[in-house]
Amino acid sequence: MNALNLPFDADEMLEGLRPWVECESPTWDAVAVSRMMDLAARDLAAIGATVETIPGTKGFGTSIRATFPHPDQGKPGILVSGHMDTVHPIGTLDALPFRREGGLAYGPGIMDMKGGNYVFLEAMRQIRKAGLTTPLPVTFLFTPDEEVGTPATRGLIEDAARGQRAVLVPEPASPDGGAVTGRYAIARFDLLTQGRPSHAGWALKDGRSAIAAMARRVLQIEAMTTDDCTFSVGVIHAGQWVNCVSSSCRAEVLSMAKTQEDLDRGVAAMLALQGEEEGVEFIVTRGVTRPVWEPQPGTMALYDLARQVSSRIGFDLAAGSAGGGSDGNFTGAMGVPTLDSIGVRGKGLHTLNEHIEIASLPERARLAAGLLTQIA
Repeated sequence: MNALNLPFDADEMLEGLRPWVECESPTWDAVAVSRMMDLAARDLAAIGATVETIPGTKGFGTSIRATFPHPDQGKPGILVSGHMDTVHPIGTLDALPFRREGGLAYGPGIMDMKGGNYVFLEAMRQIRKAGLTTPLPVTFLFTPDEEVGTPATRGLIEDAARGQRAVLVPEPASPDGGAVTGRYAIARFDLLTQGRPSHAGWALKDGRSAIAAMARRVLQIEAMTTDDCTFSVGVIHAGQWVNCVSSSCRAEVLSMAKTQEDLDRGVAAMLALQGEEEGVEFIVTRGVTRPVWEPQPGTMALYDLARQVSSRIGFDLAAGSAGGGSDGNFTGAMGVPTLDSIGVRGKGLHTLNEHIEIASLPERARLAAGLLTQIA
């Protein structure tokens, strides 16, 4: 049987995906993410995979690695790399319940990226059910910390990708439905302002507000944004009592750069901001970084194959480099042929309007099945 003709059913796939979406798994809740991993492990084992649970580190949840029986097991093959953590806190289902409205399905993490992960699982289910054998061994690796830069599992991903023939990353499709063959660099920074406390009523002038100083720094940092290197402050924590001048304030910055040179300049500019101003100390600490992933011949050959497959399915798969990091940054930067953003179509990721196009479930499953049975 031709893998592109496998009987993928949108309604059945959506019903199978639903328990994943309703298993909330915010990154910082290790127990919740591990619970999601257990659910995925059960589904992978049910279709014949041998599943290994890898203990979490640095306070994050577990990872799972699933391998399917293959006569060439242990030789270079295909790695399907995805994450099961989401940005949505526990309780988001109250505001964003799983639901179907016309041709769309909603829910936390359904687009980023549980939908894409499930599509590849379903592709393997149908491949095995039809008695087909993939030319190469297939491994699935699901990790728990992508949404915060993959601080705990980068090494795990790189070890799993090293020596593989291809890495497939089912992150959400680009707005035009296209894939990603390269990504910009992502750098994170932790900020700290340390001021001088005082009573905000009768001794206001004696204090030096860490919050006010941070507010000025936020404006300064975001004003550094250019077309080639952006800066965005997305998290701020400070204060306990409104009648106290704050003595400390913490914030987090995300920077995206198109090239390594842009990233180096951006990092230097951030670190140069450190120092004391008007009695408040400003400290910048560099956090996790995703390297620039530039398209290479192996990746472009993989994309050419994917475009041939998509043409036979009935759509044109565009591709290009993109902003926004993923774990594809790591494998692509290693030189391993990597095709990213071949997951579901949708909109509103990271918002309370996150949804997918239901028709993209079988479309992307056929793409996945075509790749898994033709990469050799």
